[in-house]
Amino acid sequence: MTQGPGDTATDVTELLRRLTVQLRLLNHQVSDRIGLQDVDLECLDLISRTGPLTPSALARAADLHPATVTGVADRLEKGGWIRREKVPADRRAVHLVADEARGREVLRLYEPLRSAIGEICAGFEPAQLAVIARFLDRAGAAGRAATDDLTAGQ
Repeated sequence: MTQGPGDTATDVTELLRRLTVQLRLLNHQVSDRIGLQDVDLECLDLISRTGPLTPSALARAADLHPATVTGVADRLEKGGWIRREKVPADRRAVHLVADEARGREVLRLYEPLRSAIGEICAGFEPAQLAVIARFLDRAGAAGRAATDDLTAGQ
């Protein structure tokens, strides 16, 4: 990468694109290893990170059709990755809850990356890491906004 006036933002954008592709490839390998479809792994991650979700909340979070989420939830439940629990306040509703033991199985596959990132972070000062974290948070928010804009324009 050459650094000239105005090139830094372009370089960062290109690096983010490369990272996105690499993470997608890693996720594909993980989903293959555990016998899930890519979309199933993404939904499992959402359920695991955000806590119990209703199927409709998962559909919104994953930007999937509700019928697609039903199929994903069925596959995840059949594989023991999640369970459906009745919502006490609404007998008709269910929450999709991730199985913690199975979740640890997935996390073990990501451990080499987590370890490598830990080593990378060790080379930075806390103030530098805070800047990187703010950047990543803002880049994630920009990605969500761009997704929302495209979804609204359908």
